[in-house]
Amino acid sequence: MSSQGESRKDQDRNDDGLPPDRRKHNRVRVGLFGVGNMGEPMTMNLLASEAVSSVTVYSRNPSRLSRVEDAGASVASTPRELTKHSDVILSVLPDLPQLRNLLEGPDGILAGVGHPIVVVIVSTSSPSAVRALAAELDGATGGLVHLVDAPVSGGTDGAASATLSIMAGGSEDDFGRVRDVLAAMGTPVLLGPLGSGEVAKACNQLVVAATMAALSEATVIAERSGLDVAALLGLFSGGYAGSRLLDSRKQRLIDKDYRVSGPAGFMVKDLRFATDAATATNTATPQLNMLSQLFTSLVDAGLGDDDLSVLQKHIASLPRS
Repeated sequence: MSSQGESRKDQDRNDDGLPPDRRKHNRVRVGLFGVGNMGEPMTMNLLASEAVSSVTVYSRNPSRLSRVEDAGASVASTPRELTKHSDVILSVLPDLPQLRNLLEGPDGILAGVGHPIVVVIVSTSSPSAVRALAAELDGATGGLVHLVDAPVSGGTDGAASATLSIMAGGSEDDFGRVRDVLAAMGTPVLLGPLGSGEVAKACNQLVVAATMAALSEATVIAERSGLDVAALLGLFSGGYAGSRLLDSRKQRLIDKDYRVSGPAGFMVKDLRFATDAATATNTATPQLNMLSQLFTSLVDAGLGDDDLSVLQKHIASLPRS
């Protein structure tokens, strides 16, 4: 029969069979920059993860952090403070320039580096720029900071439900250090060396842009032909034209609801990175060229801050050429 002390130890163990001190040792401290439409739900999922011991967030606008702070996140007053309390840092900022703005100075990220850290680039960025930043951080920190690029697909719906597709690039060792953290937000897959995740995301965005363009054109043609657009898209969902993007944007296209979830203007940057990858691989891209022009004209029309589905409105405004 077990002693009372042994019973208490058993009660202190989780289903994984590990005592509390061992579980704590295996968990990591996570810092996150970019608590916005994507970053907020990602933070909430990190707070619920058994792989994470603490989550620290930073924003130049602290009023945006109230929900995650109420849920248990710590709010850092500076990037340096966040870095000091993090083993893994997620950058959910729009791109690398916004992260670079936080690096230097007495309160910057680099000032807080005194232990090994993996920085995960979640934004859609240039593969070559990610590799250049990794080399700079390696030199500036004596090898203490490593990078993994892990852009995501699935939008705010996927961020909230922790079902994001996470396309990662980096060394196997670095990916191993962040895999459980990323798994709290979706399905992470290592696709190759550093920069591979960004190439994958650029390819993903090419498919998303093409699908959104096709859906937008189809709904405009259907509506002008007197069809019931809602019924048509319902049929699309059950056939080969069905897709997760259609499921996500179907009601928006029916209602012409263009309130932002993912800004359409970001697609110009994303498609530029796809063009860079195509140039590097000597790949012909007739569709990519057309889509780049289409989304550039959308931004020029002042619609870049609206949701991706606003492409429907833009196409409806174009003359028949």
